Amino acid sequence: MATADHLAVLVHGFWGNPSHLKHLQETLQKRHSADRLHILVAKSNSNNHTYDGIEVGGERIANEVEEKIAELEENGTTIKKISITGYSLGGLISRYAIGLMYNSGLFDRIQPMNFSTFASPHIGIRAHKGGIRSELWNYMGARVLSTSGQQMFLIDTFRDTGKPLLSIMADPDKVFIKGLRMFKHKWVYANTLNDRSVPFYTALFSRTDPFVALDKIQVHYLKDQPAPGEVILDPSHYVSPRLSKPEDSSLYNRFQLIDRKTFSNLPFYMFIIVAIPLALPVFMINSGYQTYQSAQRIRHHESGGAFSLDRYRAKLFEQAQAVQDRTYERAATSQAEDYLPTPPPESARESSRSSSEDTKDAELARRESSKKETDFPLLALTKEQFEMIDVLDSVGFVKYPVHIQKHRHTHAAIVVRINKASFDEGKVISEHWAGKFEI
Repeated sequence: MATADHLAVLVHGFWGNPSHLKHLQETLQKRHSADRLHILVAKSNSNNHTYDGIEVGGERIANEVEEKIAELEENGTTIKKISITGYSLGGLISRYAIGLMYNSGLFDRIQPMNFSTFASPHIGIRAHKGGIRSELWNYMGARVLSTSGQQMFLIDTFRDTGKPLLSIMADPDKVFIKGLRMFKHKWVYANTLNDRSVPFYTALFSRTDPFVALDKIQVHYLKDQPAPGEVILDPSHYVSPRLSKPEDSSLYNRFQLIDRKTFSNLPFYMFIIVAIPLALPVFMINSGYQTYQSAQRIRHHESGGAFSLDRYRAKLFEQAQAVQDRTYERAATSQAEDYLPTPPPESARESSRSSSEDTKDAELARRESSKKETDFPLLALTKEQFEMIDVLDSVGFVKYPVHIQKHRHTHAAIVVRINKASFDEGKVISEHWAGKFEI
């Protein structure tokens, strides 16, 4: 009987635990037997430990993976291949862990095969719309979610670099991108609708969001999807402007449209009006407590109380110092701000094309993304976010928008966090994901 030499690692998201990825685990097990694939559903960041930040979370995952490999080797199994999947915040934690594994030399003896994410905030979650609500969201969100919140809202400074961690993780000269490039296949799934946690633009690292006005677009589905039906959009041509007659803009008809929408959403609005005043004080108190607890755990982690950090930190500190030095030199010698063109010129993207076997699909997706920039308006993202998009696009990801319509809570439905009928569209996605795995 053959012995599996491939380890697949699944990493949950914020406030998550291994049970959130039970369906993904079972789908992968049905597709690929135990004699071909070992599956590790990571647990070292369970529940409130996700408050502790991407860096700490990534170090925990890297350590957990290395311990699992050592355990398998002690039992006579040699791991030769590794695949990693991250859900929500777990996608960012996975990317950090990949940088550490690359840095430690793990990929010199184990081949990186498949890297994928489900609804992960690759370029952060700061609100890019103007107005007091967005400002309040950006201010509060960054402060009630401890270190992870600061990093996802891009207000942190990674060590002494003067830059947010997500910017460092998207630096083409750093171990995080170098590690990603080594994976043979790379792809992401992003919700088009109703994902309040991780909007479309950040999960797909896109400069545009065509799905803000569904009545003005035509979606294009990927062919040959399993039951219960079409959910995944074609990454090479997922949306186009809808050609239709102009809407009747009379005052009466506009009032009718607004009234119908308001009436259909009335139960939801009533729930918000009643629930928010009751839940907000409890949430704020709990967030304060969790931030305090997180700070205690981080201090324990930094002291080496959980496990030795030496194998992860030494070279990264050297790289952080190098970034700081280059930043100072650039500030001292440049006469003007160095902004990337938005969108960047075609030649700049061509120069860093991925060598993955998925290059053809990724290239088609990249061209589709370029077309979207002329069909739909650019979002008001930051300079750092546009730079992240440039680099991530150069890595060679295939990007799949997923159009879940049966349930409002698409962030949970995308991985079928609960086994119920209204989440069945997520099963189409998980089957597609498991089918793409190269063992």
